[in-house]
Amino acid sequence: MNSNLQIISGKLRGKKLRVPPDARPTQNKARIALFNMLTPIIDPKSHISIWDAFAGSGAFGIECLSRWPNAKVTFTDISPESIKTIQKNLDGIPNANAVIFKTDAIQAIEKHKYGEKKDIIFIDPPYANPEFGAQFIKKLATVTKPGMIIVWEMEKDFNLPSLPENLEILKDKTYGRARFLLLTTK
Repeated sequence: MNSNLQIISGKLRGKKLRVPPDARPTQNKARIALFNMLTPIIDPKSHISIWDAFAGSGAFGIECLSRWPNAKVTFTDISPESIKTIQKNLDGIPNANAVIFKTDAIQAIEKHKYGEKKDIIFIDPPYANPEFGAQFIKKLATVTKPGMIIVWEMEKDFNLPSLPENLEILKDKTYGRARFLLLTTK
């Protein structure tokens, strides 16, 4: 499916992205705001391991590949359409340091130990199932490494549950329908 979704900065700036049929991608303006929050925190020259957990179109992870030359991104999604879309969106990106897995993000925490290995984790579960995000965070908090950055996108009206004690809110911003929590692990 064609869309107005595109990479907003870096070496891939302007690259148009496909969107899977049932996805609700983070809009360009909201991603600009999100990356404005992340930029002061991330050293662009460091080797950064990123997990785009409920990847959908893969826009967040591909934006990271565009901005940070030493980024390695793992994309996961349970939808076969999303997996195909991410692959198409990665096509034509030379030397993309990325892997894609069709898997449930919550189960992947335990199975693949991503919480112990990643520097940044982006979670954007379906707005129709906001509890997925809360379940994910609860499980992730049991295996995170100190200093990890977690970006949790949710619908602005979602009642935030109490967070695990080892997570700290760095930023809490709303852009249109989207609310971004920037968390770090203690």
